[in-house]
Amino acid sequence: MEKKSTTDILKEAILLEQRGKAFYSKIASETKSDAVRKIFSMMAEEEDQHIAFLSKQFTHYQKHNSFTVNAPHTEDPSEEVAMQVLSAEMKKQIGAASFEAAAIGAAMDFETRAVNLYAGRAETATDENERETYSMLAEWERGHHKWLMRIDKDLREQVWYDNSFWPF
Repeated sequence: MEKKSTTDILKEAILLEQRGKAFYSKIASETKSDAVRKIFSMMAEEEDQHIAFLSKQFTHYQKHNSFTVNAPHTEDPSEEVAMQVLSAEMKKQIGAASFEAAAIGAAMDFETRAVNLYAGRAETATDENERETYSMLAEWERGHHKWLMRIDKDLREQVWYDNSFWPF
């Protein structure tokens, strides 16, 4: 297996984030669900933050052959509350076999790829700032994946309840 350079990983990461943003923006523009629109718009905005962050790292790495020191990323508690509210709204607005539910499944795949890329690079990085950068990004993407998994689970359970799929 060919070992990718730091520059190649940064380019791949930026491209992955750009694709995620494009996908999330497209879903937000096409959905009929206000809750889905809000969630995917919020995720597209976060991908913008990731792109900006990675672009700064890329520029710094090109000039100095090192990563910048990172300010720690902290989750915004209001985001968690917003996701819980939007998740409840979404359950009312969409079904588990809908376009929006399929988009959630695809988004989970995007987030999984991002987590794998970032966590893998964090494990192999020898530079402490690079390791911290990718560890932080992996955690950020894990948070997205967690939201999406919870929404997906809620949608499936709603269908199970509606169709009496429970064995008890």
